[in-house]
Amino acid sequence: MSKVAALLTNGLIVVASASQVFAQNAAAASSTKGLEVELNGISPSKKGCVMTFVALNNLAAPINKISFELAFFNDKNAVDRVTVLDFRDLPPGKKRVRQFDMPNMNCENVTRVLTNDAPVCDGPAAGECMKGLVTRSKVSVPFEG
Repeated sequence: MSKVAALLTNGLIVVASASQVFAQNAAAASSTKGLEVELNGISPSKKGCVMTFVALNNLAAPINKISFELAFFNDKNAVDRVTVLDFRDLPPGKKRVRQFDMPNMNCENVTRVLTNDAPVCDGPAAGECMKGLVTRSKVSVPFEG
């Protein structure tokens, strides 16, 4: 390989590496400073319907215990039930998977899930668990904050 080709190749590697670092820094800067909760799965069970959530604490403080009050809407767009789900602890910067088997619930009738509140939020300052909450869904059922 000629010196010019080697310099060009090394220059492209440096540019590509710098671009990757800038992209990672931009992604980190744009990430939320609150909690992220994703509805990751929904499937029938013997009891009713299993819902799988993935939660990420982007706060500086650990959450020792957190629960979310969720409203489940049915195929008539009416609230089918409101329930509180215990997500337990959420250490900062670590994803946690939480599964809940919802008895007597037909998965096919769930049309959306709404986060009403975080009645238990032990760790951060008051109100921080709902402030900046980001919800999303990886399934066909919308999950709103």
